[in-house]
Amino acid sequence: MSFSVKYNGNISPLATRMALVLMCAAIACSARAQSRDFDALSDTLVVADSTMLLSAKIDKEAKTVVNDKLKFNPDPMRAMWLSALCPGAGQIYNRRYWKLPIVIGAFVGLTYGTSWNNRMLNDYSKAYRDITDNDPNTRSYMDFYPPTVKESDLDKSWLTNTLKSRKDYYRRYRDICIISIAAVYILNVIDAYVDASMMHFDVSDDLSMQFRPAVIESTLSPLPSVGLGCAFSF
Repeated sequence: MSFSVKYNGNISPLATRMALVLMCAAIACSARAQSRDFDALSDTLVVADSTMLLSAKIDKEAKTVVNDKLKFNPDPMRAMWLSALCPGAGQIYNRRYWKLPIVIGAFVGLTYGTSWNNRMLNDYSKAYRDITDNDPNTRSYMDFYPPTVKESDLDKSWLTNTLKSRKDYYRRYRDICIISIAAVYILNVIDAYVDASMMHFDVSDDLSMQFRPAVIESTLSPLPSVGLGCAFSF
């Protein structure tokens, strides 16, 4: 038995249907793959946008924190009490560190001046008392001279006046140093309070000055005077 198949160039309807089904399936698969790619791209874009928004928000919050740290408004009363308890502490609290050496230097210098003038005052006061008490055993005024000088060669009247003058001189400058220490202490407290208060003022860069005609009433004349007025806006 033998079989023979002839090809006459025509495609059967079944094959055509199968080809159409395969084409539709391929198109559907391709469309689904493209849809998946588009969804993945959309998710990537959404994640990227969310990341950018989150990063911008973090940067904004960080800048806000930095600005809050840079914007320092000290309490004037606290600065005043710190300077009153420890001179220079209020200046440190106000972040005016360059003022600290001035305050400390003033106190150290004036304290040394007070001590030195007081020591000289004690020496001259003792010498003045010894030369005016008529006691030959008290001769501390001879300590101001070399050992080769004899007491009999001295002019007691001139020496008495000189010792009194030096005693008054050193008492005066000792008192000035003490008063200066008190003044520096008060200025230290006032400076800390005023400096802290000035930091609360909002000084704007928008400063303008205007000139305009002005009518000025005068008590010396029944007629008003005409002048020029100046106004500052800030």
